[in-house]
Amino acid sequence: MTAATDTFENEILALIFNNTAFGGIGDATGLRGSTGAGSLYVSLHTADPGEAGAQNVSEAGYTGYARVAVARSAAGWTVNGSAVANTGVAQFGAATGGTSTVTHVGIGTAATGAGKLLYRMALTNPASLAISAGIAPKFDPGAIMVAVD
Repeated sequence: MTAATDTFENEILALIFNNTAFGGIGDATGLRGSTGAGSLYVSLHTADPGEAGAQNVSEAGYTGYARVAVARSAAGWTVNGSAVANTGVAQFGAATGGTSTVTHVGIGTAATGAGKLLYRMALTNPASLAISAGIAPKFDPGAIMVAVD
């Protein structure tokens, strides 16, 4: 059986989510973080966008919805071993029209459009969230969690 080591999992997640260089790959500087860290974008989905899905696949469409930018830093994401979670609250805009029943959350690279969907997760408690006028979805710190193994 082949599996990534804990060190590799931690360092690759730190590179993606915290923009922390992954030393020792290639030359001494390794895989470097971006010059400008930027953000990752959390999206809401009405169905599983799938393994090959983009950020806009089954994306929520209520009026007032927009993806939430989360900084690629320790202020945005907490990397702990082979898991990563949102450090702060991820607050979406309130619905001002239309409805969506959200079953999945995604993490991707673009503020709008197709974008690269990096991770997706099903909601578990509750398994779905019905969004209608006045409802502003919110994920408390640690509620959006990605684990690799």
